[in-house]
Amino acid sequence: MKHFVVKTLANAAALAVAIWLLKGITLTGENTGRKVFTLVLVALIFGLVNFLVKPVVKVLSFPLFILTLGLITLVVNALMLLLTSWLAGKADLAFHVDGFWPALLGGVIVSIVSWAMHVILPDKD
Repeated sequence: MKHFVVKTLANAAALAVAIWLLKGITLTGENTGRKVFTLVLVALIFGLVNFLVKPVVKVLSFPLFILTLGLITLVVNALMLLLTSWLAGKADLAFHVDGFWPALLGGVIVSIVSWAMHVILPDKD
């Protein structure tokens, strides 16, 4: 359970940094509390997408991983962020990624910040 909370907090922090740095990724709400609540829900959706969908995409695109020496990971991360945006829209959450290029940059930012958050918030399990 602790691992789940740590990953969700790391995802929320990483998404918050991407929202803050990029104009193409937005989170809206009436007040700060509502934005934080929405951010946590989006982080949960993002975690589920990365847990359920990303491994399937990685297996199916394995030849591209070899051919591009792993650079296709950037595209896969962007697609996971776009899928999260679409699912958030379906769940009526005020999170939006405006196209592929913001998603690509956002994926890089989310990966770096998420890695840093896992270093700062280590899981003892």
